[in-house]
Amino acid sequence: MNLRVTTILAATGLVALGACAPTTGMDGTTTGMSRTQQGALAGAAVGAVIAGTRDSDSNNQGRDAARGAILGAAAGAIAGNILDRQAQALQQSVSSNVQVVNRGDHLQVILPEGILFATNSAAVTGQAQSDLYAVARNLNQYPNSRVQVVGHTDNTGSQAYNMDLSQRRAQSVSSILTAAGVAPGRLVATGQGMNQPIASNDTAQGRAQNRRVEILIYPTR
Repeated sequence: MNLRVTTILAATGLVALGACAPTTGMDGTTTGMSRTQQGALAGAAVGAVIAGTRDSDSNNQGRDAARGAILGAAAGAIAGNILDRQAQALQQSVSSNVQVVNRGDHLQVILPEGILFATNSAAVTGQAQSDLYAVARNLNQYPNSRVQVVGHTDNTGSQAYNMDLSQRRAQSVSSILTAAGVAPGRLVATGQGMNQPIASNDTAQGRAQNRRVEILIYPTR
């Protein structure tokens, strides 16, 4: 690896570490960086690498990397800001039982079974339909994304039964989003059964957490 690439990658590592670092306010409290800031730093790192490594000659290497970093930072900041705003709008439009998590590169909307379905049923309840219509409105306000609807169960019952139930539940949620105006081509419904628990299946509380449907929203640009 030549010196140019080594230098660029070293700078990229420092930028990536900076994106993960907490910030301290004037009042002494420590907070994480906003998604806009993280996106800008990550975009700058990627932009610097691409611009630097694509430079076929040895002229103006620093200038090319700097330009790439600036362009990447701008794109990353825009993407991060959009996710921040979409997540805030989502959380304000759904009931308190629905959790919205900004994962940096995508949004995770977690709907517990208790508000979605009756036991062993894939029919969505009236309360949950209201929340899903709110999610659909948000998706239509932010159309540049692809959406994965994933059903999950606890470990009660057979693997085959839980896989089928989780698939049917994911499809039910996806169908409501489609009925509410989300383009079918943006949606993919899958079932994971008991394969991806987020809590212990050894307790009733843990099993209740595992019975859920997640709506994963991935920006496309």
